[in-house]
Amino acid sequence: MSWFESLILGLVQGLTEFLPVSSSAHLRLTAAFAGWEDPGAAFTAITQIGTEAAVLIYFRKDIARIVSAWFRSLFNKEMRQDHDARMGWLVIIGSIPIGVLGVTLKDQIEGPFRDLRVTATTLIVMGVILGVADRLAARDETGGKHRAARERKSLRDLSVKDGLIYGLCQAMALVPGVSRSGATISGGLLMGYTREAAARYSFLLAVPAVLASGVFELKDASEGGHVSWGPTIFATVIAFLVGYAVIAWFMKFITTKSFMPFVYYRIALGIVIIVLVSMGALSPHAAESGG
Repeated sequence: MSWFESLILGLVQGLTEFLPVSSSAHLRLTAAFAGWEDPGAAFTAITQIGTEAAVLIYFRKDIARIVSAWFRSLFNKEMRQDHDARMGWLVIIGSIPIGVLGVTLKDQIEGPFRDLRVTATTLIVMGVILGVADRLAARDETGGKHRAARERKSLRDLSVKDGLIYGLCQAMALVPGVSRSGATISGGLLMGYTREAAARYSFLLAVPAVLASGVFELKDASEGGHVSWGPTIFATVIAFLVGYAVIAWFMKFITTKSFMPFVYYRIALGIVIIVLVSMGALSPHAAESGG
């Protein structure tokens, strides 16, 4: 991998990780359109450490409060009813599905799931689901001619069942094209949460899963020697800087705007990929990375 490739892929990772458009799909597609080798699942997981570092800094107060309350709840029964302590447990519970499936489906994630036909299909299907969820949220927020607006749930209403459903939605993002934030935000909206609550929990829930995945891939890459370390670290730093700016923008955007622009983009991109693959202009299979 060249330094120029790492710069572009780092920018793509930072720009798309937190938007409901799938960063793994865009990394795969950027390489395919440019005629580069597929950066691979290992590169994706390692560069995601950069974007998750941005989450740790942006939500540092929330995370510090949750971690502190969770630790205290281990020794103080009264603390177990505290909202932040419960959030800590719910993040752990929500991280179980992606942890189990990530290990179980490792070969599929690094192989068949990276087929562009699969990516195109998931971009379109999840785009439609996000669109439906967004419309339902908008209807509740604004009401209508014959119905009053309905109050949506906040993170204080988060239950064990909802936390587990969030986790199952996040696990769907193991398939490129689904989008971690897209799946979890869609799940949250369909369960009746506000846009801001769904997005905030989506970002918090991603922290342990993404960091664990990145460390796991770092270990494998160190032992296998199949990663270009200089460009990969450079891309990770770029992803961190860009990702932080995107989080700040996105959290403001969703308080007043609809997710529909992302829905239209996902569907259009999926259709373009299907057409290009069908015409033979784009190979559906990833080129092998040479390191």
